Amino acid sequence: MASGNGSNGPNGLVFDMDEDGNKPTYCVTDVPPWYLCIFLAIQHYLTSFGAMTSIPLILSEGLCLQHDSLTQSQLINTIFFSSGLITLLQVTFGVRLPILQGGTFALLTPSMAMLSMPEWKCPAWTQNASLVNTSSPLFIDVWQTRIRTLQGSIMVASLLQILIGFSGLIGFLMLFVGPLTIAPTVSLIGLSLYDSVGAKVGSHWGISAMTTVLIILFSQYLRRIPIPVPAYSRAKKLHTSKLYIFQIMPILLGIGVSWFVCYLLTISDVLPSDPAQYGHLARTDVKGDVLNQASWFTLPYPGQWGMPAVSLAGVFGMMAGIVCSMAESVGDYHACARLSGAPPPPKHAISRGIGVEGLGSLLAGAFGTGNGTTSFSENVAALGITKVGSRTVILVSGVFMILMGVLGKIGAIFTTIPTPVMGGMFLIMFGVITAAGISNLQSTDMNSSRNIFVFGFSMFSALVIPNFLMKNPDVLQTGVKEVDQVLRILLTTNMFVGGVLGFFLDNTIPGTKRERGLLAWGKADLEDSIYAAGTEEVYDLPFGITSRLSSQPWLRYVPFCPWKGNRSNDRSEDDNTPQGRGSEQPLRSTVVTDELAL
Repeated sequence: MASGNGSNGPNGLVFDMDEDGNKPTYCVTDVPPWYLCIFLAIQHYLTSFGAMTSIPLILSEGLCLQHDSLTQSQLINTIFFSSGLITLLQVTFGVRLPILQGGTFALLTPSMAMLSMPEWKCPAWTQNASLVNTSSPLFIDVWQTRIRTLQGSIMVASLLQILIGFSGLIGFLMLFVGPLTIAPTVSLIGLSLYDSVGAKVGSHWGISAMTTVLIILFSQYLRRIPIPVPAYSRAKKLHTSKLYIFQIMPILLGIGVSWFVCYLLTISDVLPSDPAQYGHLARTDVKGDVLNQASWFTLPYPGQWGMPAVSLAGVFGMMAGIVCSMAESVGDYHACARLSGAPPPPKHAISRGIGVEGLGSLLAGAFGTGNGTTSFSENVAALGITKVGSRTVILVSGVFMILMGVLGKIGAIFTTIPTPVMGGMFLIMFGVITAAGISNLQSTDMNSSRNIFVFGFSMFSALVIPNFLMKNPDVLQTGVKEVDQVLRILLTTNMFVGGVLGFFLDNTIPGTKRERGLLAWGKADLEDSIYAAGTEEVYDLPFGITSRLSSQPWLRYVPFCPWKGNRSNDRSEDDNTPQGRGSEQPLRSTVVTDELAL
């Protein structure tokens, strides 16, 4: 399949750029050359690294592990190993979009809430590094009891997501979900994280600014500048080809250059070695102990911390997080489809995606990550910057994550990426996510006062309500601890508040389908479509499963399976009929403009 930005040469290199810079260089079903796949997969790994590493490090405080760096390293290996497995499962059998799977902050909040309860408060002696003997049976029992209860609660709560996904309920709900629901949900993923990103950027403004400027320079100003590279083919023998390296690997290049600068400043002692001084977190040796203590080879396995236990309060809290995670993932699916040039995901693909994420949370809980799984918004944003939407790249990235989870020391090397470098990258990433969410409004009539009200009220309320409840946690007092916890988690999650308000108002305030954007959302523009032919194949099950089962009429009743028994008849009947959001035939969504998708 030809790429949108240019043609591929005999070695898979990108030659001449298309005038339309919005289209992906590599689409969902395209396969870049193997060497590009490796570099692009590493880039996705690095994009997800900061968030996935921070989850077990933050969780270690509630598990009484803040002075046990070796166990922290094992938790990091476990979350990468399980995330790699789940990524392969999602891209192959799930939603089949180029979307990475990893830990979720939606479950980190209820986890910390559970571990902060009086019965789970860490003993005083675990807070003193001089008193902690990490190999003592007493200390091991303290943290393993907590993580076993945590993982059991996650496993039970994940059954809710599995049920909603594979039962097709999520697909039914999507019949009522339009751009005015998706736009605030996706946008608030980025906006709600401004505080945590600001803390990382503020650890060294100079290094963060350098990283941000480099990524902008590579992805925007230099993306159309080709770099001559040696290539070989039977026809031309040894020759020179053009590679648009700045367009397809701006994040990796930006992180690499900044990381190297921080290394030079560290070995020359320009950056302060005192942790109390400003700029210390820009050093590359801040987490040197993790690298020294990490083992060369480790193999995570289910139940490695013992038999999981269950807490009723924990299950309710995790279910609240699961609901938020599903809302985020549905928005991510549509954002991923838009940024990778794929058709909007049909009901059966969304159902499979949510169901597989539920299975992923079940597996992550069984492995003992202390967390679940979700689609990674940061990597969705990377698609918009790199213009590479190939799911093959994500499959290779999943393999890398598995290897990094097994090879402890190799994975620990990346812990030396300084905090301000990650902050500078997140400044770009979450900005693109916010813009990609807002771009969903282009199919709606934004001259309508109805739509302006729905979007504006949803967005502003989703910023005000969580902020107020975070500052006044005692406001919610129903007398039932579990209910208080569920309400507090839901109402302090920006994307949940915005998504629910957008969903309710959009479906209750009178408005036409054209005004709400439902007609334009599903209508295919075949002249500009990247997938003008064979659009259905993007979301088909792999290995010819769909073709072999296409003659089975009972498949029409399986909500997560594509059924093609009457596809030719349906197509002839619907050639002149605008498709709705819930159509089983996926149609191409408009690609985000340069200003929004970077």
